[in-house]
Amino acid sequence: MPDDSHSATISVQGLCKRYGALEAVRGVSFEIQRGEVFGLLGPNGAGKTTTIEILEGLRQPDAGIVKVCGMDPQREQVELKQRFGAQLQSTVLPDKIRVEEALALYASFYRDAASVTLLLDQFGLLEKRRAFFEKLSGGQKQRLALALAVINDPEVVLLDEPTVGLDAQLRREIYGLIERFREERRTVLLTTHYIEEAERLCDRVAIMDHGKLVALGSPRELVTRSGQGARLEVSLANPVPAERLKQLDAVTECHEADGKYVLHAQPTAVAIEALVHFLTANGNALVDLHIAQPTLEDVFVEVTGQRIDE
Repeated sequence: MPDDSHSATISVQGLCKRYGALEAVRGVSFEIQRGEVFGLLGPNGAGKTTTIEILEGLRQPDAGIVKVCGMDPQREQVELKQRFGAQLQSTVLPDKIRVEEALALYASFYRDAASVTLLLDQFGLLEKRRAFFEKLSGGQKQRLALALAVINDPEVVLLDEPTVGLDAQLRREIYGLIERFREERRTVLLTTHYIEEAERLCDRVAIMDHGKLVALGSPRELVTRSGQGARLEVSLANPVPAERLKQLDAVTECHEADGKYVLHAQPTAVAIEALVHFLTANGNALVDLHIAQPTLEDVFVEVTGQRIDE
């Protein structure tokens, strides 16, 4: 793979795409460096798939500049396809094609293709090499889809919801394969609506909502920048109005849930000290306290106003 370490492997500037009155992508901009695993995180309908299809050259943007490996996906599609691989949300192959036949067919499309036998081994498909596509399980089909995506030894791998519909165990298997792509210094762009997936796999995450990019950074950076602060779950000996706890120093939000008070606090130590002083002054007592730092899910709710599964 060529060394493009000093320039962005993927560059998107002011990307827009409309379908009639619907603005599916609205002015999205980001860059991805070589060897980076970059996630587009958002609910269904956020514009993730449209963005990745434009990068693949499957859709024409209405505005903006898109470069993949320094090339325009529309004007230089033939050459670009030699340098990137893609896995779509669903892999459609003939029911009666065998696994090794599918790999050999895809290998024939490229100037430089990996060994079919090597890919069968790397993706845990050796025992299924003679199996028909229709006989594969969901996880085996996803592993085959990922093997097909890297059969040309691509610099860039575009993955659209690579673990959707899989159970937790199968998702972890796919995570291992994506982490191998990082070790191989491939640039990976994946779309997902699984918070855990983005936190575990991605060096950086762009959160999309209604076609717009509303947050960008590493999971740790996004959490650090969050205005929510730590989450305190508090049980008290005697009930108090949640609004009164919200007025304590360093408490930014408070609500009652299942008999407990959930406070967001920043800085945490100041809020706890204020809570203890308040309880002491009012003859109340702290029964239980649990402290959790903000998560990427908290950030998502903060910037979009909804949970990702809504």
